[in-house]
Amino acid sequence: MPVFSKLSLQRLATCDACLQEICHEAIKIYDFTVLCGKRNEEEQNNLLIQGKTKLEFPNSKHNKFPSQAVDIAPYPIDWNDFGRFRLLAGIIFGIAHHKNIKIRWGGDWNMNWDSSDEKFLDLVHFELL
Repeated sequence: MPVFSKLSLQRLATCDACLQEICHEAIKIYDFTVLCGKRNEEEQNNLLIQGKTKLEFPNSKHNKFPSQAVDIAPYPIDWNDFGRFRLLAGIIFGIAHHKNIKIRWGGDWNMNWDSSDEKFLDLVHFELL
């Protein structure tokens, strides 16, 4: 069974308890790494400059404490393997649904179960609604 690294646990600890609960269940099923929980102003605005986010500080759910968003990626990371990101999203959604926790995935912002109509794909991003 996969387990989180120390760094993943540290990042996850900055997130809302609901996101922590979902991720702790998901790691029992599928291996993934936690890339980011809470972001400070410098981190958020650097990602904005790089085009990796559309929101400046303090408008992201990552900027709240505890963070209302988490960025995760299948491990080992292969940024070109969209299927593994979709599989992880399905696991996260299944657990969230079972726990009656409302979330949104950055691979389907409009929540219509179709990623092909999205202008900005953020496959690592999950946020509480």
